[in-house]
Amino acid sequence: MLLTGGLKSLLPHVLRRIIRCNRLSISNTSGMAEGYKQANIVILHKSLADDFEKFCHANDGPLPLLYRSQPGDWKCPSLSSDSDIRTDCLQYRKYEYGACTGSLKSLKEYSEQLKDMVTFYLGCSFSFEKAVQKAGIPIRNVEQKCNVSMYKTSVPCYSISMFHCNLVVTMRPIPESKLGAAVLATSELKEAHGAPIHIGDPGLLGIQDLSKPDYGDPVHLHPGDIPVFWACGVTGVEAVINCRAPLAFTHSPGCMFITDVKNDNVRSSGGVPQVHCISRDPLHFSIVSEAAAQKIKALETLIGIDPGERGIRHLQRQGELLGACLAMSHAGSVLITTGFPTHFTHQPPEENDGPPGALAIAAMLQALEKQVAIVTDQRAMDLNKKIIEEAVKLGILKKPIPLLSYQRENDDSALMFLCENGNPGKPRFDHLVAIERAGMAADGNYYNARKVNIKHLVDPIDELFLAAQTIPGVTTTGVGDGGNELGMGKVKDAVKKHIKNGDVIACDVEADFAVVAGVSNWGGYAIACALYVLRCCDIHDRYLRRAVGFPRAPSQGLWLPALPSVTKEEKLLKTLVQLEVRSGKTASLEMEVDGLPFYNTHSLMIEKLL
Repeated sequence: MLLTGGLKSLLPHVLRRIIRCNRLSISNTSGMAEGYKQANIVILHKSLADDFEKFCHANDGPLPLLYRSQPGDWKCPSLSSDSDIRTDCLQYRKYEYGACTGSLKSLKEYSEQLKDMVTFYLGCSFSFEKAVQKAGIPIRNVEQKCNVSMYKTSVPCYSISMFHCNLVVTMRPIPESKLGAAVLATSELKEAHGAPIHIGDPGLLGIQDLSKPDYGDPVHLHPGDIPVFWACGVTGVEAVINCRAPLAFTHSPGCMFITDVKNDNVRSSGGVPQVHCISRDPLHFSIVSEAAAQKIKALETLIGIDPGERGIRHLQRQGELLGACLAMSHAGSVLITTGFPTHFTHQPPEENDGPPGALAIAAMLQALEKQVAIVTDQRAMDLNKKIIEEAVKLGILKKPIPLLSYQRENDDSALMFLCENGNPGKPRFDHLVAIERAGMAADGNYYNARKVNIKHLVDPIDELFLAAQTIPGVTTTGVGDGGNELGMGKVKDAVKKHIKNGDVIACDVEADFAVVAGVSNWGGYAIACALYVLRCCDIHDRYLRRAVGFPRAPSQGLWLPALPSVTKEEKLLKTLVQLEVRSGKTASLEMEVDGLPFYNTHSLMIEKLL
């Protein structure tokens, strides 16, 4: 028997010969023939081959097709010079009607049946291990001399005919400081599954216990390691099981076919990826292209001007817009709140900064097929109902948005509102957004910029944001322009120091992300634009869909019309004027917001953002 020492430097054709002679005392091929592609193997009857090939193309993250043989052909000339698929894997599995009926060292005894069968060679993550190590990143399973961990997930693959299954993933522990390098090292290696499909909490993939992999061995995480998941070719094994073919063969998970092809040929995947943390509980990172991130940073800079000279630049933190929009991009259901009743002597007391921005966010979320609802003050329900109805007539919204109100009845009210039966494990919303919403100060009151207490006009919607901090997986965004808005508690120290009356009016309730803009509506427009940028980013799209199914080609017809426009916002502001919703600073019923004229100020900002 040959031991493992030195196997990683052996050439593939030598390794295959050794495997053929059954002279290896190893249980998997991880770390073998470094720098060369390894392949998962699926062997099916020729009548199933066309559908399985379509299944591979429809799910090319887990099933990157390297080669499809002719029926009865045991060689793969484009991958290796002298191979025989009947003998050149360490171990095979035999499946009959979906049940595994044996593990085999050779398929030679089935040569007659194989004459009517087609072999699929599918990319494998073992192929990228050398690239990861070259980037200075440890491969824990190689260090621990064991097979990689593989898990079944709750993520469904795109079905083709009788081929259907959930995605299978491999997990590699990566130090948090090396996450970006790991994504960069693997993202271009599309034929070895490419970039990860999830970084963070395994529960978000439906994996309950990392110490109990479905295939392979448990791999120990070091302190500071983050579980990183790549699509896995064992997905093909699950598809074989579910199709219940009378006879099929696969490699035994971890026992790959080693090819003669080096890993240097890469295909561009839409730019350089970046990794960003969007949640600490549960731990969740997202991936986006550098180009998309730069665009969103430019949007953030645009809205950061301070036309009212209130000192908001002291409140701004870079990257908040990107973080907020990545969190919303991953959310399935978003709750929006707005409403600042600053004009307490008028009816209605609301100002016109807030609702347009809220509707701009809602319109894009609708176009992205997410569930959206708005929560507002009970006394303002009729007003908001009219605004939403007009927004539908004006073509801003595709359809009406559910309108909710929140009242505190007991200590559990917020949890009951946000979760099914108050169960934090079943939240109704994944993300909460407050835009120009009156925020509670440290003394429990609500103040306008002039230090007037307007608590009697404000329902305690802040409690929803406080409760969200206790619900795993629910993230929050606050959009504001003065520091007294809900969510601005994240920058309250700067508000107290730099904003007029800040020591009294500063909101004490913080959001996970604080988007600070010269006018809050601009923050809403920028969020809509940033969500559009993310949806058009191939790298982010692949990560969102877990590399299964087909890329979502930019549905210009769906998403572009959802962006704010000068025409739509002009009509909406005219509607607000008719409803006697006033400008924040001046209380005037003119075409202005926060005392700034719509034409050549707000209209110009919309054009710049677009």
